[in-house]
Amino acid sequence: MTRSRTLLLSLVAALLATLGAAWVALPAYAAGATASFVKTSDWGSGWEGKYTITNGGGSTISGWTVSFDLPAGTTVGSYWDALLTSSGQRYTFTNRSWNGTVAPGASVSFGFLGAGTGSPTNCLLNGAPCGGGSTPPSPTPTTPTPAPTTPPPTTTPPPTGGLPKHLLTGYWHNFDNPAVELRLRDVPAEYDIVAVAFGEATATPGAVGFAVDPGLSAALGGYTDAQFTADVQTLRSRGQKVILSVGGEAGRVAVNDATSATAFADTVHALIQRYGFDGVDIDLENGLNPTYLAQALRALRAKVGAGLIITMAPQTIDMQSPSTGYFKLALDIRDILTVVNTQFYNSGAMLGCDQNAAYSQGTVNFIVALACIQLEAGLRPDQVGLGLPAGPGAAGGGIVAPSVVNAALDCLARGTNCGSFRPPRTYPGIRGAMTWSVNWDVSNGNGFARTVKPHLATLP
Repeated sequence: MTRSRTLLLSLVAALLATLGAAWVALPAYAAGATASFVKTSDWGSGWEGKYTITNGGGSTISGWTVSFDLPAGTTVGSYWDALLTSSGQRYTFTNRSWNGTVAPGASVSFGFLGAGTGSPTNCLLNGAPCGGGSTPPSPTPTTPTPAPTTPPPTTTPPPTGGLPKHLLTGYWHNFDNPAVELRLRDVPAEYDIVAVAFGEATATPGAVGFAVDPGLSAALGGYTDAQFTADVQTLRSRGQKVILSVGGEAGRVAVNDATSATAFADTVHALIQRYGFDGVDIDLENGLNPTYLAQALRALRAKVGAGLIITMAPQTIDMQSPSTGYFKLALDIRDILTVVNTQFYNSGAMLGCDQNAAYSQGTVNFIVALACIQLEAGLRPDQVGLGLPAGPGAAGGGIVAPSVVNAALDCLARGTNCGSFRPPRTYPGIRGAMTWSVNWDVSNGNGFARTVKPHLATLP
C-alpha cells in the first residue's frame, strides 16, 4: 500500500455432532486413537466436512494420516490444516508441521469442502480403522452414530478474539498526504479492525519501530505518542481492534534468518505492550522469506497468546500461486492466521482460478476470480478478505464503487450478483472486506464504510 495512492470462511456456523467411537486397542503407535467425521455444513450440492483426531491412549501420536473413499461424483475441493493426496476416489490427508503431535487426551482437526452429495467411507487413521480397533469395523456395531448435537464453539482456531463473523478492516495513516489527517480516535465506528500504517525497519535486521509521525503530529496541531496510546484504548473500548501494520510500499523490514526472526518477534511484542495493539499486519511489498517470517510470527504468538490477531495484505501478484512466498507464508501459518486481505488493485489484468482468462481490475469478475484462487488453494473462507481502495486518490487503478465490493461478496457467499465469472462453489464464510484507507474514505465522504459494513451483516 503506498502512502500516496494505495497500498474475512469464518467457519460456517453450524451444528457439530460428536460421533461415537469404539474405544479398543489400536496398534502400538497410539492405543485408543480415533478420527471422527462430521459435516459442519451442507447446502445440497456440496458440504463442509471436518475430521477430529483424538488421542484416547496413553502415548503421544507423532504424525497422523487419515484416508477415506468418496463415492463417484463426489470430490474434495479446498482443504485446510492438512496436506492432501488422492488416487481416484481415495483421499489421504496428512498432518501439517504444526499439528502432527497429539498428546494423550488431546485432539486436532482438519477440514475440507466436498462437491457432491456423498460422504466418506472406509476411513483409516494411520492404517487402522478410524473408529478404533486393529481390523476394519463391521457395518453394525462399530459404524459411528451421531450423538445429540451441540452448538459449535464460537472461537474456532485461530480464536476470533471477539471479532465478528464478517468484518471490515481499514488502514489509518501515520503520516500526512493529500488525504485528510485523523487522530486515531476519530476513525469511524464501522471499522472492526484498524490497521495502523506503518511499523517500519530500524537499524537492526528484522526489528520494527513505531512512533507518531512528526509530519502527522504537526498537521494535527500536536499529536503525541501518549495521546495516540490513549486513542488505541478508546477504540478498544468501543469494541474495535487496533493492529500494527508492518511495511507498506516503502517498508524495508527484512526477516531472513533466525536472528532477525527473533528481533521481529521481540520488537513487535514490545510495541504491543507499549501501545496496546491487538495484533500485527504483514504488508511487506518488497518480498519476504516465508520460513523465517513464519518463525517470527509463531514466536510472537507464543509471547502474546492465542488472542493475537495476525492479518496480511499481499499484492494481487503475491497470491497467484501457493508456491510464491506470500502465499506459502499464509498457508504455513494458517492455524494462527486471522485473515488475508489481498489488494485487488494497482495490478492490471490477471488470471483467475479458472486459469482461462485475464480479468480486468476494477470489476466483479476480477475480485471474485482472484479471491477464488486463495479459496480453492488452501485458505479457509474465514481467512479471505477483499481489499479495495476507498475511492479517488487511494489507488492508481482498480478503484470500484462500494456497491461492486458488495456484489463480489454476494457472488462468493451466495452465488448471486456475479459477473460472467462464477466460482466453482459458494463460500458463505467469506471474511469480509478491507480498504486502503480510512483516511481516504473519510476524504471521500465515508462511502466505503457506510456501504460495505451494513452489507456484511446480511451475509450468511
